[in-house]
Amino acid sequence: MTKNDKHKNIAAFDFFCGCGGTSRGFQTAGMDIAFALDIDPDVKSTFTLNFPEAIFCHKSITKLTASDLQPAIDKHKDSYKLFCGCAPCQPFTKQNTESPKRDTRKNLLSQFGIIINKFKPDFVFVENVPGLQKVPKHKQGPFPAFKELLEKMGYHITCGVVAAQDYGAPQLRRRFVLLASKHGEVNIPTPTHGKDRDNPYKTVRKAITDLPAIAAGETYKGPGIPNHRAAKLSELNMRRIKASDHDGGGRNNWIKKLLPKCYMLRKDGSIYTGHTDCYGRLWWDKPATGLTTRCISYSNGRFGHPEQNRAISVREAARLQGFDDDFEFTGNLNSMARQIGNAVPVDLAFAMGRHFVKHIEGVNGKI
Repeated sequence: MTKNDKHKNIAAFDFFCGCGGTSRGFQTAGMDIAFALDIDPDVKSTFTLNFPEAIFCHKSITKLTASDLQPAIDKHKDSYKLFCGCAPCQPFTKQNTESPKRDTRKNLLSQFGIIINKFKPDFVFVENVPGLQKVPKHKQGPFPAFKELLEKMGYHITCGVVAAQDYGAPQLRRRFVLLASKHGEVNIPTPTHGKDRDNPYKTVRKAITDLPAIAAGETYKGPGIPNHRAAKLSELNMRRIKASDHDGGGRNNWIKKLLPKCYMLRKDGSIYTGHTDCYGRLWWDKPATGLTTRCISYSNGRFGHPEQNRAISVREAARLQGFDDDFEFTGNLNSMARQIGNAVPVDLAFAMGRHFVKHIEGVNGKI
C-alpha cells in the first residue's frame, strides 16, 4: 500500500439496490454511494430521492453493460470499490413453490459474478436469505459456483448466517451474508447487541414510541415525519383488533364469530392454532417480528400496533427496518410496504459497512 492509500475512501456499487437499505447503512458507515441498479420504477424514485449523488441504472443486471458502470468507476477512480449484490431472495425461501427451471431470479447471482469478474472490485458483499447457500449445483443453486469464482480471483472470503437484531436492528431477521476482500483476511463482525453483550436488543418501544398517534386510514400531516400513514381497516378487522389485548395480543381471546373461516373449529372440535402471528399486535419491549412485503397489513403477520387500533404505519415499518425519518419513500401504500419489507435492515448494513471500513484501516495501518 502507498502512503496515499491510507486516505482512500470506499465507493459502494449497490446492485439490486431496492429502496436503499444497504446503501443507507454503508453511507452511515462512511462510504460513498457511487452507483445503484434496480429494475423497479418505484424503487428508482425512492432511491434517487434519497441518494441524489449516486448514478442510478434503471435496468436488469442481465442487460448491464460496461458503459453503464464506467462513469461511476471513473468518478471514483481514486477510491476502493465495493460491489454489493443483494439479489431478490424469494427463489431461496422455504415458502417458494416456483420450479427452479422457471424462476429466472436464481441466475441473478451468477450475473453479479460476471460483473465482478470483469471489474474486479476490492470488496464484495452479498446478503440473502439463509437458504441461498444450501441449494447445491445439481439443483441450479448459484452460490457454490459464485463462491468458487471469488476464490479463483484471489478474494479472501467469509460467510455465514447472522441475526439482524444482534447488530442493532429492532427486528428479528436472520440473513445469510458473504464478505470478500482482495486486501487480506476478513471475518464476520462480532455481534454488538443482545444478552451478555454491551447493548440490549433494540425494541419496538425504542423504535416507534415517540411517533404521533394516528387512526387506521389516517396520514400524519405534521412536519418532519414523512410516510406516517396507516392502512384502512375493514369493519370486521377493526372489531378484531379492538378485541385484541394491547402489547402482543392476538386472536387467542377472540369470540368465535371474529375468527376467520380458516381458523374456525375443525371436525374434531379443535381450533386451528397455526400462523399465530397473523392478526397479532407487536410487543412493546421486544424486537419486532420479521417484516415482510405486507408489513403494514393487519391480517398478514404480527403487524398490529402494540396499543393503537390499526396496523403499523409506513414510517413505523421503516423505523423497524432501521431507516431514519430523513429517508422518504415514494409510490402507493402497497409499493412503499413492499420496498420496506424487501430492504436490507439498515443497522445490519451499517455493521457490515463499518467492518469493511475498519478492515481496510487495519490493512493500511491506521488502526
